[in-house]
Amino acid sequence: MKYRTIFDIIGPVMIGPSSSHTAGAARIGRVSRTLFGQKPEMANIYFYGSFAKTYKGHGTDVAIVGGILDFDTSDIRITKSIEIAKQEGIKTYFHEEEAITDHPNTAKIVLQKGNDRLELVGISIGGGKIEIIELNGFQLRLSGNHPAILVVHNDRYGVIAGVSNILAKHEINIGHMEVSRKERGKEALMVIEVDQNVEGPLLTELEALANITKVTKIHD
Repeated sequence: MKYRTIFDIIGPVMIGPSSSHTAGAARIGRVSRTLFGQKPEMANIYFYGSFAKTYKGHGTDVAIVGGILDFDTSDIRITKSIEIAKQEGIKTYFHEEEAITDHPNTAKIVLQKGNDRLELVGISIGGGKIEIIELNGFQLRLSGNHPAILVVHNDRYGVIAGVSNILAKHEINIGHMEVSRKERGKEALMVIEVDQNVEGPLLTELEALANITKVTKIHD
């Protein structure tokens, strides 16, 4: 594993006690909130492996809810996040799962508001770093360490080229890109990690492309 800065080794500024169980959990929660794009009415949180065994003692529960509330890892409100969520009308439910996963620090978050629903699976890999490995049934690899664009689209010829051309026109460099689909010719998900934050005009151009159904950004 390569480290960009000393902070990648010692971990981020955060509410303790564990970078994997608190900072990582908070970041998974915050990515789910960003992708959901609104305050949920309900959050079902499923813990696996080490998370399931120690989440109460290590503060994983308050951390992940803090992320869902869009709190940063250093926000002192994280310690009271479950109470704050209740005050804001967000119902939170925790589930200890026995299924064996590939990584011990795995969490699944299901956010709901009315008919809107998001399901996300993330892992905390240490030092506050995370990976999102599943989104609404799509397999992916999203680090959350870089700005990213997520494009939901119909699986049609030319869509990837159209998106790439717009990014090139705006001089956006692609660091990592992958496409996941559930079935040939049906809905697909394009995940693009880029080197700089993207703004409204670019997203509007992407949304205007044929066969694009939704565009979401994640800022660094």
